[in-house]
Formats: sequence, C-alpha cells, structure tokens
Amino acid sequence: MLTLLSMRLEANGYRTEHAVTAAQARDRVGHGALDAIVLDLRLPDGDGLSLLTEFRARAPDVPVIMLTAHGTIDTAVEAMRRGAFGFLTKPFNHHELLQRVRHAIENASLRREVADFRRIVGEEVSGSILGTSRSIASARELIARIATADVTVLITGESGTGKELAARSIHQLSARAKAPFVAVNCGAIPMELLESELFGHVRGAFTGAAKDREGLFAAARGGTLFLDEIGDAPLNVQVKLLRVLQERRYTPVGSSTEREADVRVLAATHRDLRADLVRGRFREDLFFRLHVVPLEMPPLRERREDIVLLAEVFLERASARHNLQVPALSRAAIDWMLQWSWPGNVRELANLMEAAAVLASGNELSADDLARLAGTTAPRRASATSTSDEADAPSATGDIATVDPIHVLTDPNRPLPTLKDARDAFERAYIVEVLRRANGNVTAAARVAGRNRTDFYDLLRRHGVRWREGA
Repeated sequence: MLTLLSMRLEANGYRTEHAVTAAQARDRVGHGALDAIVLDLRLPDGDGLSLLTEFRARAPDVPVIMLTAHGTIDTAVEAMRRGAFGFLTKPFNHHELLQRVRHAIENASLRREVADFRRIVGEEVSGSILGTSRSIASARELIARIATADVTVLITGESGTGKELAARSIHQLSARAKAPFVAVNCGAIPMELLESELFGHVRGAFTGAAKDREGLFAAARGGTLFLDEIGDAPLNVQVKLLRVLQERRYTPVGSSTEREADVRVLAATHRDLRADLVRGRFREDLFFRLHVVPLEMPPLRERREDIVLLAEVFLERASARHNLQVPALSRAAIDWMLQWSWPGNVRELANLMEAAAVLASGNELSADDLARLAGTTAPRRASATSTSDEADAPSATGDIATVDPIHVLTDPNRPLPTLKDARDAFERAYIVEVLRRANGNVTAAARVAGRNRTDFYDLLRRHGVRWREGA
C-alpha cells in the first residue's frame, strides 16, 4: 500500500517518504519539512487517531488525511474533531486521493501566507484593513500619512468597501486615539432628528424635548466624529456642519449658547457628491471643506488578488466564533470567487464566508456551495469553443447584462436601471463588440480598449464573457 501510494503521488510531481510503524512516523514528523501526511487508522504498534492527536500538537500547520479500510461515520467524525483535513476509505479512487492531497497542501499554503502577511504588516487587530494589492496598499499608506495631521478627510467608495474601517484606522493612528470614536449614519436618522442628534438640544426646543441632551459632537469631545453617508444629510444640517468645520463651534437646537467643537471630523459617502453639487443636493462650500484630503476605498473587483486572503481570514474568524472546524476552499471555489463581481464588496465576502462556515456540510467548500449561498449559479470555465457573446458567469445585475443597454434606457415599458447597472451593461456590451471586431483576439481587443491584457481579462471574467480566437 505504501509503495502504491508513493508511485501515484510521485507520478504527479510529489516527493514522498513513508513509515511503516507509528514509531517511525513520530521520528519522521520530528524532523519537520512535511507538506501533508496520509495516515492509516490501523498501525502495527498503535492506532492512527492517537497519532493524529500527537501530530496536530507537534505540527499544527501540516494537514493530515486519514486512510482506512474500516471507515465508519463515527470514526470519520472523531478524526475530523481531532483536526484531520480529510478522510478516505480503502479501496479509494486515486483521483480522489490526489485531489485531497492537492487541496490539503494548497489550503496549508494559504494559511501560511495569511500568517506571514499578518506578521509582516502587523494585522493581528481584528478591525485592520487586510490585503496585499497595490490599491489597498496605497490606501493604507495614505491612511498612515494623514492620520497624524488633524485634517478633515472625505472617504469615498462603494458600499461594503470598508469606509468606516478606514475611518477607525485613521482615528487609531492619530493623537486622538485615546479619546472617543463616534460614528453616525446620516442616512439612517430621520431628517427632523439628525440636527438634534449631532448638536444636541435644550429642554423645550421642540415637542418631546423634556430635558437637555448633549449631541454626538459633545460625545466625541477630544476624539473623532465619523459622519457616514454624509451625502444623505439634509441641506439645513449641511449649513450647520459647514459652520462647525469653519469656526470649530456649534449651537445646540433651541439654545443661544455656543459650544466648542473639539473633534476631528471624518466623513464618508458612496454617492457621487460632485454630481449632487450640480443637482443642488449638496452644498459646494461644505464639499470643499470636507474634501481637504480625499481617500478612496477600492471595490473588491479591482483588488481580486486580495479575495482568497480575505476569504481565508473571514472563514477562520467565523469558524472560531461558532467553535467550528475551518472548512477548506476548493480550487473550483477559489475560481468562482475570482470571477464573481462582488457587488457588496468586502462586506459581501465576509457575510458569505460566515454563512459558508456555519452551513458547510463537509470539510471543503465547493463552487456550488458558494454560488448557492450567493443566490446564483457556479460558472463554467472559459472555453476555447465558446462563442463570444455567451455569458455563463454570475452577474450581479440580473438580466440587464444580457440585453442592449441603449434599448433598456429608451424602452418606456422597462423600469430604469440603477446607474451602476447601466454602466455594467454598457461595459459588457462594449467588450463583447470589441472582441467581435478583433475576431476574438484578446491582445488586439485590449489594445483597442486602451487596457493591458491583464485588465482586459479581468473585464471578461467580471462580466462572464467567453470567447474563441477567430470567432
């Protein structure tokens, strides 16, 4: 059996070592430098479950796959409880063995990368901004630079990109770190109450004001006030915010006495405030007072190299919270994540990994598992025989991505899409047409679109476009 296993693994590029007894295995593991262990349940001088417990204690980063001809549900459950990566029953399919070994090594490698990354950038804090992509590294660098300067910062980005996380990071790195960090969502508070919530009120200022009440500017004294979704603040509140930023003073509702505003203001929005200026929905003077230092948080689809790292971290955290074994991500699951458009960005990924950790039926997550939880289907891999206008990848915009975007906008019988959906539809239609005119030649199509090949391939994956050369 050892010879057969070695032949099959070595034929697929692995270097193997074997031990016949538990004593030999203990000695070999003691020398380190192993990527994975295949361990039989029954050994001449002991049992595999006991040895599994020893190995998990001595080499916790090395995945162990249990192999037995006497597999039962109870044994499998006990092996998994003790930390086995997988469980195979003899006679086994050698393809299944190879797949399990490959996944075990890939999973262990990812975990080591996460650990190394945390050591390098010091990301042990649960609320840190994770990622190694150029865009998120630039954002982290800017945060570090502006944190020590007591200036107003406007943080922009789509929902779920981590705008509040960026604000908290600025606060934690600033001289105000020991004082309060107070966050308020301007779009979640009724318009008539937002002014009182921010600046406080005196007794009798309005119906129901039975006593004096301090607002959030007072609560954040000496610290940082984070105004999330500032674009949703009504104009009357915008006027008062402008005065606070200019004069560093404010007046509670119903009072004639000014108060000092010893706070640093950070604001965030997912809206296009410059477009709101044109529409008269946002004050120009307030915009420029907030826009002292702009910080844009990139969407997840533009930092795809961070997806697997983030998924691993979220899986670990969710599994720890619920006292569960951390499931592994299959290669197909990783491919699905790299193709999905992530309309909810990092928040969507975190929620998906939470659900996956809780609902996982085995020790490995498949593409179908993730697609089902995301409410879509797992895409097929791009094929050389596919037509240029097929779309099998998941779409965050529903059927709008498959129709003429101009027709969608001009057909009075169809509801208008959101601006994001319309942009996505036009972008997809554009790259399909560019590919068609380039006869499926991606290099030529990328040149016409003014993008490099890597960016163009990302566009194809994002919109689920499959093609063939010379189509």
